[in-house]
Parts: sequence; C-alpha cells; structure tokens
Amino acid sequence: MDKYAFNDLLKTAGLSKKEFAEILGTTGGTISNWGNEGREIPYWVESWLHLYIENQHCKQIKEAISKSGVCDLMDKKSK
Repeated sequence: MDKYAFNDLLKTAGLSKKEFAEILGTTGGTISNWGNEGREIPYWVESWLHLYIENQHCKQIKEAISKSGVCDLMDKKSK
C-alpha cells in the first residue's frame, strides 16, 4: 500500500493520523513518516483499516436497529 492509498483509507475510516496513532499507542510523527523516505507502511495496516471501517458500519447498523424498536417487538412476541 502506498501513502496515497493509506491516506484515503484513513479518510474513509474517519480517522486523522493523530487519532490512528492514539489507537495504536504510537505518535503522529511515526504515522506521518510511513510511506516516506523508504519507510514502508506496515503490512497489517491495510487490513486493520478495512476491518475498522467494517466495524464502524456494523455499529451504525446495530444502532439503527436498536433505535427502530424492532428488537423490542421481537422481545414482546417471544413472551
């Protein structure tokens, strides 16, 4: 993954480099250096970000279902 694809994935995930660094327990400078001057982006970052994005979508779906009251209806029918 090149730095442009990395930046696009961060944007899609809704994360800044600083926020991503905080999640990982590192510094924003470390993240900013990835993809520059021969410093490769770690192999696991792309799949991690894809899973993060997918997880965010799942949370949104769960919240929408919860707010819709569908679960409450199902609970009432099962009693």
